Amino acid sequence: MEDGRRPDERWEQPHTGVPEELLRHVVRTTGLPPALARRVVSDVMGYFVETAEEYVLRRHAELRRDGVANARIWALLREELDVRPVVAPPLSERQLRRIVYG
Repeated sequence: MEDGRRPDERWEQPHTGVPEELLRHVVRTTGLPPALARRVVSDVMGYFVETAEEYVLRRHAELRRDGVANARIWALLREELDVRPVVAPPLSERQLRRIVYG
């Protein structure tokens, strides 16, 4: 995402495009009022706006600042990326069709 902010600044901002289906699910499963559910979903979505590349660059810098050796960093990054949602890469119509039809 090229909006002039660093990835770590972007995830601190609320996400504006909250999917209504997700909002209804959160309201239904948590009992939160819709306005609060929208804010919670927006905040969580905003946290996960980084691409995998942006996440790796940010986390690598954080871990290096903490004195973690690169050999350990690579293992940590693989573990973290296995469970962290990241922004999907842009997909062409052809790529979408290949996902659906093989």
